[in-house]
Amino acid sequence: MRIELTINGERREADDVWEGESLLYALRERLGLPGSKNACEQGECGSCTVYLDDTPVCSCLVAAGQAHGRDVTTVEGLGSGEQLHPVQQAFLERGAVQCGFCTPGLIVSTHDLLERNPSPSDPEIREALAGNLCRCTGYEKIMEAVRSAAEVQR
Repeated sequence: MRIELTINGERREADDVWEGESLLYALRERLGLPGSKNACEQGECGSCTVYLDDTPVCSCLVAAGQAHGRDVTTVEGLGSGEQLHPVQQAFLERGAVQCGFCTPGLIVSTHDLLERNPSPSDPEIREALAGNLCRCTGYEKIMEAVRSAAEVQR
């Protein structure tokens, strides 16, 4: 089947999409957007988090066909051109990027949190990021990055 969708503000299409194929697979393998990571394929780790019509979803759990005609924003689409989004910049500056598998999902989830709550408390940050698993950083660098991004955006 063919799917047509808007990804990061650009109209895109993919052919020969299998009806059971995940949005994650379509983004990475058919549309050349490798930012979202394939870690658990069960919606448990958050590494594949993207926006689907402005709602964060685990793209491994969304059938590609469900995205037909809809808007998708990936981690690649948060910045503008070569300019990183403040959340992306904060993750780099604060050392919250280690192996990189969790980073895209954490960045999208942080972006969503700060859109809803520009001054989150530490418990609110932890709750917002609870669906994102990291095995490298111990989370303190991630917390620092979220606090820093919030400060910059305010």
